[in-house]
Formats: sequence, C-alpha cells, structure tokens
Amino acid sequence: MRELTCHNQLLHLLFGQLSPCESLRDICLCLAAHESSLYHMGFGNTVDHTTLSRANEKRDYRIYEELGYELIEVVRPLYKDERLDDVDTDLALLALDSTTISVSLKLCNWALGKYSRGDVKMHTLLDLRGGIPVQIHVSDGRWHDSNMLDKLVVEPGAIYAADKAYVDLVALRRIHLSGAFFVVRPKSNMKFVFKDELIDKGQESNIVGDYVVELAEKKSKGLYPDELRFVRAVDPETWEIIDFITNNFELSALDIANIYRHRWDIEVFFRWIKQNIVIKTLWGYSRNAVNTQLWVAICAYLLLAWVKKAYRSSYTVTEIATLVSVSLFEKTDLNELLTAPDEKPSHLNSNQNVKELTLF
Repeated sequence: MRELTCHNQLLHLLFGQLSPCESLRDICLCLAAHESSLYHMGFGNTVDHTTLSRANEKRDYRIYEELGYELIEVVRPLYKDERLDDVDTDLALLALDSTTISVSLKLCNWALGKYSRGDVKMHTLLDLRGGIPVQIHVSDGRWHDSNMLDKLVVEPGAIYAADKAYVDLVALRRIHLSGAFFVVRPKSNMKFVFKDELIDKGQESNIVGDYVVELAEKKSKGLYPDELRFVRAVDPETWEIIDFITNNFELSALDIANIYRHRWDIEVFFRWIKQNIVIKTLWGYSRNAVNTQLWVAICAYLLLAWVKKAYRSSYTVTEIATLVSVSLFEKTDLNELLTAPDEKPSHLNSNQNVKELTLF
C-alpha cells in the first residue's frame, strides 16, 4: 500500500462516488483509461483494484471520519441562515434517524441484524437547514436507535426531532437540562395527566389539541418529573391524528407539528447515501472497509453541498451530483456547469437567428 497514499486513496474513492462506477475494478479501469488527465485532477498515480481493496480493508477508516467532521465544521455554517418556510424560529433544527443497509452475513459476519439477517445501521443527526449531517454513528443492526441519544453532543437552544424509537426519558431529560428542546412522538403505552389547555393563537385548522401534561406513571415521572407539552394534529393528506410531546412552550403548535414533518427531510440524505455508495457491490466487507466507504460517501456529499453554496447554484445537491458525474473528465467551467439555463445571461437577441451574421 506504500504506493497508495491516504490522499490518493481518497481521490480514487471520491471518483467512485461521483461517477457511475459500481466496483473498485471499475474505478481503477476508468482512471487508467484517462491516465493523461489525472495529473490535472490531483492524482499522484493510479493503482490496481487489489491495492485499493487492501487499503480499504487495512487503512484505519477514522482518517476519513475525521475528514468528514472537519468538512462538517466548514459546510454547516454556510447553511445556518437557510429558512424553513413553515417554521417561524431561528433556533437550530436537528433531525435524528437511522437507515439500515442490508448485507450478506456470509460476507459481513460482524454486521448482525434482527431475524438472522445481516444489517449495517447508519445513525444520523441532520441539520434541517441545508440537510447537513452533524453527527454520524455506524453500527450493526442490533444496536438500538435510542442508544444514539447517549452519544449526542447536545447544543443548547437547538430543537431535536425524532420518532418513537428515540423516546428515552433519561436522555430526553438530559436534553431538557442542557437547555435544548425535543419534539418526539410518544410511545403508545405512555400515559399522561392533562393539567392545562393552551390557547393557540394561530390560524391553523389542523391543530386539534395543545395541552400542558405530566407523565402519569410513577416510574416514568421519576425519570422525567417536569411538565411537557402535548400537541395533537391532523395530517391534512391522510387525516390521521398524530400526537407530539415537546418541552418547548414558546413556539406555536403548528410550528411544533411542522418541525416534526420536516424530520422526513433526512430521507433525502439517506437516499443519497443508498444511491451513491453502490450498495449492490460494497467495496469491501470488513467493518473497516464498510466504514471507509460510508465516510467517503459522506465527504462527497459535503463537498457537493459546499460547491452548491460556493457557486450559489440553484440546483439541489442531488442535481449537482448528476451534473458532475457526466462531466468528470471534461474541461468545463464549474460556474457554467452549475448555473441553470434560465439564469444564464443572454448575449443574443431572442428574435435573432443565431446563424445570421450581425453587420451593424
């Protein structure tokens, strides 16, 4: 592996993420075919797929994990002023969820999941302003989602949105005592004492209840003795009644419901990961190789998010990835590539035949 530096390994894998390549063999084949262009792309030298595979298996994935967190520190502030049209708050809005990647237990014997399956879980805390990941933890399929709450570095003033799987009263109280807020769906077996009804001054018609409550059961109340806010809303599309609990009493009930609705924005990020890390052909099956692939995919996503802001592109990160994927070996001005056709300045009269010479 001495001929393959960490930098060069990263470039090989980033090329694999941003191109249609589906395997390490494809990556090395394409790069070798364009060897004359590689120097200008920053590559030191190309290697064969065996060397690249060995590096993925042996070289510590935490090199790329640390790079990922460095990129998060650079990219996340660029999106801090992004607004959510239907949520009236300047507080940081964070969504917590996980996605499961099915793998073969014969190949990934460390990735034990439920029901004798092979699963890799990626637990993600996502900043909803810009869809930027803040914290990521990769585990096997048996690691329960709520364990991620113990790993959170709580930001005072931030709002954390999560589903029922993350209802851990000890962890939720830690968020509360840290000066942060949460919006979660209560578990079906949770019981409440309704103490007061809040009058919502908004004009929303899908809010059917807004109350001050306490946990009713003695054990639960011992774990979370403070008052909670219970919001009941109707989904305007399915007419399903949905309940939320939160420790925030300042925002409107509609804002609380909309914050939780935006939790689904994390699926865009998960879709990127699942579509772009080539799940059908993992680039290695050890824990280290899978972590390396995941973290390089995250780095690729963050780089594209940075490019979007740097060039003030109106395209989404996914659209930018598509444009880049078909232009990797072209000498194309990136600003030109990332400017939508209707935003490009027109130097020609729209009524003029472009083939006609202009003499005057």
